[in-house]
Amino acid sequence: MVKRVFDIPSDFSASRDVQTHIMDDVVAAGFDEERIFAIRISLEEAIVNAIRHGNRMDASKRVKIEAATGPGYLEVTVEDEGPGFDRKNVPDPTAAENLCRPSGRGILLIESYMTSVGWEAGGRRMRMILQGA
Repeated sequence: MVKRVFDIPSDFSASRDVQTHIMDDVVAAGFDEERIFAIRISLEEAIVNAIRHGNRMDASKRVKIEAATGPGYLEVTVEDEGPGFDRKNVPDPTAAENLCRPSGRGILLIESYMTSVGWEAGGRRMRMILQGA
């Protein structure tokens, strides 16, 4: 099991190295192409959400990312310093009134691709797990 911990500023460019390291671990762990795609999308959405919606692009706030990767198993937590949120209050992007909105699908994608997804610390920390290679 490879474990990594990152603490980055709320800056999209800083997240690129994080994603590269984690995705290298995912490939080395032997995940198939379909799961690699799912992990890449989910990881990017989770970090973008933390920077954009959690920390509201405040460069003084940090994003903490932890990843544990092994054969057939990935667990990632992403934590921001924002006010948090209640998952139940996030609009359903599949509802007719939201279909034309240009954003709001990240959580749906993550929940669709991962085996389990949960929010902790008042919605400031997301934990996603994927099992199966």
